[in-house]
Formats: sequence, C-alpha cells, structure tokens
Amino acid sequence: MSDIAKKWALILGASSGFGKATALELSRRGYHICGIHFDRKAMQPQVDAIIEEITGNGVEALFFNRNAADEKLRAKTLDELGEHISDDEVPSRVMVVLHSLAFGTLRPFISDDPSEIINKKHLDMTLDVMANSLVYWVQDMFTRDLISAGTHVFGMTSSGGHEVWRTYGAVSAAKAALESHVRQLAFELGRFEISVNAIRAGVTDTPALRKIPGHDDMLARAAQKNPGGRLTRPEDIARVIADLSDGGNTWMTGNIIGVDGGEDVAG
Repeated sequence: MSDIAKKWALILGASSGFGKATALELSRRGYHICGIHFDRKAMQPQVDAIIEEITGNGVEALFFNRNAADEKLRAKTLDELGEHISDDEVPSRVMVVLHSLAFGTLRPFISDDPSEIINKKHLDMTLDVMANSLVYWVQDMFTRDLISAGTHVFGMTSSGGHEVWRTYGAVSAAKAALESHVRQLAFELGRFEISVNAIRAGVTDTPALRKIPGHDDMLARAAQKNPGGRLTRPEDIARVIADLSDGGNTWMTGNIIGVDGGEDVAG
C-alpha cells in the first residue's frame, strides 16, 4: 500500500468503552474511523463529541447509529462504507476491524423464581450479538474486498470466557464462542495475510460492565488482585490494538492476547 493511501478502521461499538478509546487512539495515528453504535437519542451529544475529537485529529469520521447485529443494516452499512471509500480520490483500505459489541442478557441459568431464569431467546440473542456477529461482519467485508492483506481483525473477550459469575452465564458463553470464532477465522484467513486475534481485557470500569449485577464487588476484587495495583483502562486496550496494527505484521494471528496487567494470572 502506498504511503499516501488512506487507512480506515471499522469499529463496532464505537460510542463507549473499548470501542471509543480505540477509535480515538487510531484517529490520533492517522486512521480514518467508521464507527457503528446503537444508542438512544440522548446519547447523541456524546457521540458528536467523539466525532469532533476524531475529526480534530485531521481524519474522517463516518458514524452510523444502527443495530450491528441486524443483517440488512450490516449490508447497508458496508455498502455505504464501500461507496465512500471507492469515491475517494486517494486509495483507501480498511486496515483495522474491532468487534466490541457488549449487549447481552444477564440472568441466572437456575433460580427459585422461574421468571428470573434465562431462556432460549436470551441465549440466542447474546451469542448472536457478542460472538456470531463477528463472523458475519468479517464474511461480508471479505466478499466486498473491504479487507485484504495487511488487515488486522480484533474481537474483545475477557476472563469471563473461562470464569463464572452469577448472571454472567450467557455472556461467558459468548466470550468463549468468540474466542473459538477468532481461531477459526485466523485459520481460514491466514493465506490472505489477514490476522485475527482476540484481546482479553482485564476488568475495566465501562458502561457495559456497570450493567452486571454485583459489578462493584467485581471491580473491587480485580483492583485488589491486579499486580499493577489498578484496574485495566480502555486506553490500555486501545494502545495495544493500535501498536499491533501499526506494525503491519499479520503473522501473529489466532491468539487470545491478555491485556490486563497480569490480573488473569494472579488468580
């Protein structure tokens, strides 16, 4: 790719948490940002502020407020992104894809009250949004030639993929499934020089985490046991993703990369 070619990053879940931090960090490094988020109207001022900061770094911000798990909206978004890129006078490529969708059901599998327990609809939705949608987005981007040699794909996972927490069962299953999807995508995309990795973030104080019942205890425990003496921050994740992407080396692929200050190994 020419040095003057425009680098794009597609961020799923760009309005908060890891997605927001990564969009901002990549924009500071010269990446143009296509952000997909799904928020109520009240959130728009915060999204506008993110867009303003991105464009203030001298790059473009193309944002869509759409359900990233909707098949038709996914196709519409990628068609519009493809048209936007192809209309540009400067060659453009999507060099980074971040799947950071955190929307799932937080209910126990077993309860004395049957009305509280998780059901098939809840499980299917959680797995579809937080895991399976990674596969669908990558498939559709590949068939549209939006990703190619040199592209880095990242999915966000957590220690919840191998640990348990009350009401976290569906999300834990989704994280485990996402890690499996990452391995399979890495295997199948390796010959195209496209890397696919999962970032296993430490416990991070994000809007998504604060929806988990008992999150205060989770935050306190993580801060206490982390060898770094603090919680993981979204900016920690963003810098690692940007560093790995800037390197241009797609040989590191199919991994679950821990970015947690040693929290997971501390037990």
